Amino acid sequence: MKLAVIGTGYVGLVSGVCFAHLGNEVICVDKVKEKIEMLDRGEVPIYEPGLKELIHTNVEAGRLRFSTNLADAVQESDIIILAVGTPSLPNGEANLSYIKQAAAEIGAAINQYKVIVTKSTVPVGTNEKVAAIIAEHTNQLFDVASVPEFLREGSAIRDTLNPDRIVIGASSEKAREWLRQLHSVLTDNILVTDIRSAEMIKYASNAFLATKISFINEIANICEKVGADVTKVAEGMGHDKRIGRSFLKAGIGYGGSCFPKDTQALIQIAGHVDYEFKLLKSVVEVNQDQRFNVIRKLEAILDSLQGKTIAVWGLAFKPDTDDIRDAPAVEIIQTLLQRGASVKAYDPVATANFSQLIAHPKLEYCESKEDAAAGADALCLLTEWNEFAEISLAELESLLRKPILIDGRNVFSEEELSQTSFIYYSVGRPSLNNGIRDESPVLFF
Repeated sequence: MKLAVIGTGYVGLVSGVCFAHLGNEVICVDKVKEKIEMLDRGEVPIYEPGLKELIHTNVEAGRLRFSTNLADAVQESDIIILAVGTPSLPNGEANLSYIKQAAAEIGAAINQYKVIVTKSTVPVGTNEKVAAIIAEHTNQLFDVASVPEFLREGSAIRDTLNPDRIVIGASSEKAREWLRQLHSVLTDNILVTDIRSAEMIKYASNAFLATKISFINEIANICEKVGADVTKVAEGMGHDKRIGRSFLKAGIGYGGSCFPKDTQALIQIAGHVDYEFKLLKSVVEVNQDQRFNVIRKLEAILDSLQGKTIAVWGLAFKPDTDDIRDAPAVEIIQTLLQRGASVKAYDPVATANFSQLIAHPKLEYCESKEDAAAGADALCLLTEWNEFAEISLAELESLLRKPILIDGRNVFSEEELSQTSFIYYSVGRPSLNNGIRDESPVLFF
């Protein structure tokens, strides 16, 4: 099939490349000329494992090209996929200005029947607005459908080519059939529903996953008080098929471009229909507070951060991506600087993006994890990159001025630490001092 993908962010670029890889003819469109020029040179504006190689393969095969000309791309295609950004407004609502503008331009360009697919995450009812905008600009027949994406940064290609399910929200049988045909090579598990339900499925899915993360972090905080080990608790919970094992890893909370934005947007959607989503508000509050446990633990050990040098490993919100949107490292580093500390930071791929966001005379971006740790009074591990887990703890101990390690992602085990003199704090596991558990409190009933 012939596809136009409007928007070359994570969703648009990965979706377009993967559809080309499946044998479709794909034009990826973006208004930012520099982005398209970069892609034409074989460079990739985002870090995603395997994406650069897949782009090269499909460009060479003639199935994939890039353009700033939306009108031509629309006219040459059968299906137009909307994958533009819907960032949060200050009040938490989704900003639909980009999608509205794209809809108007699509309407002006349509030359025959098209199926317009919204893959961007949008509030319930948005596709009806998109259809109305397109209709204002054309007399041609078209259908609008919702096919939400569920890819994860860092494993986006695998998620796109091997989805758990495909959700198709459409009101036209012709649109349903075209979209079934497009997606049937990916999975047999295709759910066809009405458009509003498809829009809601995406928000509900992300909100539920965010809830699991905040829940296990609350359990972790209790574990620290009562002497239990949250990793064992999560393992025991995960064996229950009703609960499942995924998203039960305690840490310093979620970040990125989806969960923070989508939870806030769903809270606003509920508010617009006079419903207070109390549970989701608590999920957001727990997540916001969780990242500051790193600061609290540092201050408990060091008394004051003033004049101290703190090493930070990990700036991206998760490993295998350079995305720093709402990454816990942002607020943690800002707080460290505000409280008088100097920071030495390192990330395998996200440093360039982070340095554009925060520049400070007391913030040094380092070329290696060893450089960041050298001479620091404490180390905070904020992103679970594999290279951090591979370091010798004896070597790390020799680099630090003081053997203090705040492990925000539970990377290291008690066994690994037992032969060191680290003062070690993790998340939801009894703190270790020279490899010995702190004494658990006696609970009275």
